[in-house]
Amino acid sequence: MMKEMKIGKLSPTKIQKLKKKKGFTVIELVLVLAILGLLAGVLIVKIGGIFGGAQEDTAKFQVNQTFKTPLLKYRIDMGSYPSTADGLEVLKSPPSKKQNLWKGPYVDSIPDDPWKNPYEYRYPGVKNPGGYDLRSAGPDGQFNTADDIGNWEEE
Repeated sequence: MMKEMKIGKLSPTKIQKLKKKKGFTVIELVLVLAILGLLAGVLIVKIGGIFGGAQEDTAKFQVNQTFKTPLLKYRIDMGSYPSTADGLEVLKSPPSKKQNLWKGPYVDSIPDDPWKNPYEYRYPGVKNPGGYDLRSAGPDGQFNTADDIGNWEEE
């Protein structure tokens, strides 16, 4: 009864307008979806930039800190850093020589860099003649380019 009373107070033209306006038009829906798509695209680009910087920070941390302690412990136990030929793998399993001195494993696993490429290890180092060089090829995956990330001071 309440609805009938409200409708009774409306003019016939207002009733016709209410009957015609039942929902959104296709154009309105497409416009809203286009705006939402545009906003999502902008958001994805911004988030990608944030995580891109985090990958470089992760690689810097790994070459400067993550491997530092295991390599130092290996050096103390074995008398020197692993050779270039032995690489970082000797932190997980014993080298072919001096197995009796090896007290590892020094790490559970050898991670790849944030771009899923292996780190390059060299001893004696070229950039660190008294120590080792450890580097990531960086985002482009190619060594000896401007985006390489190493455990040495930039010149």
